[in-house]
Amino acid sequence: MKKGAVVMKARGPFARLFLLSWAFCLTLPHVGWSMDEVDHSLYGRLLNKYVKDGVVDYQGLEQEEKSLDQYLKVLEETDTKKLTSNGQLAFYINAYNAWTIKLILSAYPELDSIWDLGSRIFKWKSPFRKEIVRIEGKRISLDDLEHGVIRPRFKDPRVHFAVNCASISCPPLISEPYEGPTLDQQLDASVRSFLNNRERNRLEGKTLYVSKIFKWFAADFNDNVVGFFLQYADEELKERLHGSRDGLEVKYLDYDWGLNGS
Repeated sequence: MKKGAVVMKARGPFARLFLLSWAFCLTLPHVGWSMDEVDHSLYGRLLNKYVKDGVVDYQGLEQEEKSLDQYLKVLEETDTKKLTSNGQLAFYINAYNAWTIKLILSAYPELDSIWDLGSRIFKWKSPFRKEIVRIEGKRISLDDLEHGVIRPRFKDPRVHFAVNCASISCPPLISEPYEGPTLDQQLDASVRSFLNNRERNRLEGKTLYVSKIFKWFAADFNDNVVGFFLQYADEELKERLHGSRDGLEVKYLDYDWGLNGS
């Protein structure tokens, strides 16, 4: 026993050093580990204060544009490769929406629509093609972010109800940032809120009137608008859809590009 005690005593300092080193390593990011640690709290405060029921108070946001710029800097310096898959998608959705707000503020209040910042006829002059978005040392456009990253990489049709184009007919901007750990619940809620809003989509007899989003991105919904509605419709609408499904016609509503706020 004494011999053993002497051995343990001799090894004590080395054992403690090993344990301390091991504990320290546990606190460091490990190569290949996924994290979700982007701090969206600054953006969350702005959304909570200046977005109500999808209506954006651009005048208020203009007064705190420096805070928005601080958040955009956080996004710019984020290494997305270290995020979880949901963390990445939440990051890109927030980046799209925050940079869209920044784009609107660049000309506010002298505009009535995001299209006042570019041409709808000449695509290369589209506001959505302005290379304003700064991510990981690169400058890209909102179109690059949506159609070059978000849609092809994640292949989730729910994103169409999360990214916001600053327009009245666009699915509303919610009053909180999207977060990796709660992303699925947030996306589901955004889809249900939009689909079950009769001012946005409605069933009249054998005709389902829907947003043009379903026309523009038909492939993302597997060319099955009704099937997508049945996944997220409330019980009343779901029953009516089932009852009208034979011979049901889908028509697309006009899209209002007016600014989604004051």
